[in-house]
Amino acid sequence: MPLTPEQEEEIKAQRATPRQTLRAVSEGMEAHLYTAYPVLDHGFVRVIDYMGDDAAIVQAARVSYGAGTRHVSNDEGLIRYLMRHWHSTPFEMCEVKLHVKLPVFVARQWIRHRTANVNEYSARYSILDREFYIPEPSALAAQSTVNNQGRGEVLGPEEAARVLEILKGDAARCYDHYEAMISDEGQQGLARELARMNLPANVYTQWYWKTDLHNLFHFLRLRADAHAQYEIRVYAEEIGRLVADWVPLAWQAFLDYRVGGATLSAKALDCLRRMLAGEEVTQETSGLSKREWREFREVLGNER
Repeated sequence: MPLTPEQEEEIKAQRATPRQTLRAVSEGMEAHLYTAYPVLDHGFVRVIDYMGDDAAIVQAARVSYGAGTRHVSNDEGLIRYLMRHWHSTPFEMCEVKLHVKLPVFVARQWIRHRTANVNEYSARYSILDREFYIPEPSALAAQSTVNNQGRGEVLGPEEAARVLEILKGDAARCYDHYEAMISDEGQQGLARELARMNLPANVYTQWYWKTDLHNLFHFLRLRADAHAQYEIRVYAEEIGRLVADWVPLAWQAFLDYRVGGATLSAKALDCLRRMLAGEEVTQETSGLSKREWREFREVLGNER
């Protein structure tokens, strides 16, 4: 169950008591406030609070750059200019605080993005719920033969069933032992901070995660990418849908210049100029390594 009855009641109460405010609001984000959007089998993402909108980005930029941006005639044009030229501080004026429920192994990957404020559910003080991430058979794949940190071919039905049985059995067994170690039924019991070390990495945890829009875009560019691990990618995709309603102008600029755009090295740019001039350029004459050449051809949509 993604939400406990207590959490559902809290969300109902929060959404039932709107308040007047003088602060700038994003109507798109207001519609999402407090609502929990399910991710994976027991996880969710929900917006607890936010600050700023597209106008806040523009306001900060005009204060920062003054007359230098007056030739930009509209907010959308200015935001696109800022994104195009890698100006970061105006986007840092917007912040969002999320409540996320996620498997521990996803959290350990997520926390690599250190430019955020995090407060996680403490298993030193509380007992973790008996909830584990169990993948769908379609998400079970063998190790990739070309990528040391990725998945390859999806497992066949029999192998997938065998793996799922192991995952479910191990998770249940570890949690049974966890409960037994901290039992207080006439026993002294082991401290919770020690007993938690026996839990598997697919047990669910929760945290509040607050970050600014600039660093959130960096997170989404990496974690919503098709090459990212599926289990963190689905969280990033859900957050992306919220951001699209929160700051639609900035989101579209992000899609154009970060997600859909490409950065070329000086050598790759030289190759492109030579190609446009009609020269036949090969990997051997490009000055690029084999890997750089392959990536360059992928950017051009012409792999070879």
